Amino acid sequence: MPHPPPRSTGPRPAPTPPRPVPWLTLEDHCAAGPDWVCEACGEAWPCLAWTSLPVDSSLRRALLPSFVGLTRQAIRDLRGRPEGPEPPEIVTRFLWFLPLNDDEARATALRLR
Repeated sequence: MPHPPPRSTGPRPAPTPPRPVPWLTLEDHCAAGPDWVCEACGEAWPCLAWTSLPVDSSLRRALLPSFVGLTRQAIRDLRGRPEGPEPPEIVTRFLWFLPLNDDEARATALRLR
């Protein structure tokens, strides 16, 4: 019966550093009405820091309750402004993680007014 190879007594390789947690970097990328501009980067919110997150079903479940409320408030704050977005545009902007077509965005905007 063969013997197992001897264990190395040399230095161990350094552990792999943990991957960054997106939520920690997103803390600064927040906004509120009436303008809905990111406090960290000055872009329309949700900004690229949010919209570039890899989206899967667990992220959708985590974001949906909060972002529906934020979308409702954003529609109230942003609609009717000169050169401002229309409610369906606000819906697709704030609920970017949902695959909504134009009709679905329009119907959602009507329900959230």
